[in-house]
Amino acid sequence: MIKKAGSIFFLGALFFAQAQEKSTDIESIEIQGKLISVPYKIANQNITVITREDLENSPAKSIDEVLQQVSGMDIRRRGANGVQSDISFRGSSFEQVLLLLNGIRMNDSQTGHNSMNLPIDLDDVERIEVIKGPGARRFGQNAYAGVINVITKTHIGKRVKISAEAGDYETFGFGLNAQMGNEKFSNALQANSNSSQGYMYNTDYEIRNVFYQSKLNIKDGDIRLQAGFSEKKFGANGFYSSKAATEQYEETQASIVSIAHQQTFNKLKIHSNVYWRRGQDMYVFNRQKPEIYRNMHIGNNVGGEVNSSYQWGLGTTGVGVELRKEFLSSNNLGERNRFVSQFFFEHHFSLLDKKLNISPGISWASYSKVGNFFYPGLDVGYNFNPSHKVYGNISRVSRVPSFTDLYYVSKTEVGNPALEPENAVSAEVGYQYQKKGMLAKISGFVRDSKNSIDWTKKTLEDPTWYAFNVGDTETKGIEMEWDHKPLNWLRYSVSYTYLDNKSSITNSNVSRYIMDNLKHQFISKLDITFLKSFTNELVYRYNYRANLGDYQILDEKLSFTKKDYSVYVLINNITNTSYTENFGVPMPQRWFHIGFSYNINIK
Repeated sequence: MIKKAGSIFFLGALFFAQAQEKSTDIESIEIQGKLISVPYKIANQNITVITREDLENSPAKSIDEVLQQVSGMDIRRRGANGVQSDISFRGSSFEQVLLLLNGIRMNDSQTGHNSMNLPIDLDDVERIEVIKGPGARRFGQNAYAGVINVITKTHIGKRVKISAEAGDYETFGFGLNAQMGNEKFSNALQANSNSSQGYMYNTDYEIRNVFYQSKLNIKDGDIRLQAGFSEKKFGANGFYSSKAATEQYEETQASIVSIAHQQTFNKLKIHSNVYWRRGQDMYVFNRQKPEIYRNMHIGNNVGGEVNSSYQWGLGTTGVGVELRKEFLSSNNLGERNRFVSQFFFEHHFSLLDKKLNISPGISWASYSKVGNFFYPGLDVGYNFNPSHKVYGNISRVSRVPSFTDLYYVSKTEVGNPALEPENAVSAEVGYQYQKKGMLAKISGFVRDSKNSIDWTKKTLEDPTWYAFNVGDTETKGIEMEWDHKPLNWLRYSVSYTYLDNKSSITNSNVSRYIMDNLKHQFISKLDITFLKSFTNELVYRYNYRANLGDYQILDEKLSFTKKDYSVYVLINNITNTSYTENFGVPMPQRWFHIGFSYNINIK
């Protein structure tokens, strides 16, 4: 039945392939680089932009579920609706992906498991920029395989949006989003709460977010403030140590406060910010008897950066510096801290009547108690005409172990203080075709890693995972995407990623992360608008994981929007597939949601 549904979906989309084309919003988007921002059309990296329209139509309840629809991304969830997820790019580990909120670093120095604790709801997101492969090297530590920048936005005017939702498993959600401001000063405040009794024993959850942001326009620039708090409480049946650990429970908190300034002085642009990110993670092995085993981790990252770019006769030169102090206080990991200094340099120039675009760059990072690291890289792109482009990039990347990699000790996991940083040389070449209403991409990539960090054990039956530098890992793959909007009321897309992952881990060892990649990934979407006010989006996903076999998922969202209110029905896993994304944790089967929102415009 699943295969039949997927085939009908795919053939139905192809039926309209030769119809006339319409424009899309992506053409006007400028990608927010750390030093130099460029229009999407001339960027020399493999970039996916998830627009506001994509988010509104998507049959997803959280940011991680939206990211599952991006080719090359592997989102390994525990639970549902944004409870806990690990993010991977093209066979990487979850520690090798950098997550930004409006350009501010959100990664947790304790563990990448907590990086997706964002204090925002999907309603707040203006767009998501996903930078894949070696093009991510300019962002520094954790940008090993990719970068995700979640961008929110304030709006002019006064408006209050209220929303509510309900679903299976006693799922309820309520949200408030208020916008107030004018062309000089604008503000946005969001608060939302979601809860469920869970799709199986001890998978109940409560998620609460509060987020405020403001924008003050100044001469040739602006000052932006953001502050947010997220709290998650959830039953973690089998999430971590083993399937037999049915009574696990966890509470996480994440806070972010930042002030950012940007201003243009003729040909010079200055971007700067200061930020504080706090994370708290409390885990108990048995929620009814917390005295048996309890971990409490509190981490703080405090930092600031200044980035600049200058346009002159030979192109645009960007220089930046970032300073960051990472603190951790934990009853398991101990009292830890380290100071990080990073320096960035990049130059962008064009030749051959601006058809050939070249961007060499280098970044340097110094970690106290660890050492110095250099990340050189080169991006090259050639535009044959406004529609056809080829690009290539290569860079060296490195990652310092997290505090969990180094120091965590339990009956089922043992860290390794002797771990060395892992590093890789990553390269990609690709072709992109883009015109109004149509986007096609194909690329090939390779990542040759040294001193790869993984958690291993001898057999699946062994109770304990150990952290090691397991040796060399080579990841090769191809990625293909096709997105077409032939008519105002019709849009479809298909994408495919293939990965070949080889490691020096011996066959006698079980890999927890490195060899648990998606080997085949196929994603297809069909978006139809009808009767002016109705939109229906179907998303089909086929995943074949190296260690867990394959599964197919079909999701759907039907929306009705009229003036200031909207209503939707969302069905996850229509075909009721039994599957797992992360170490045998069963994922929910069919799950119905219904919700509405109403805008109150204030004069």
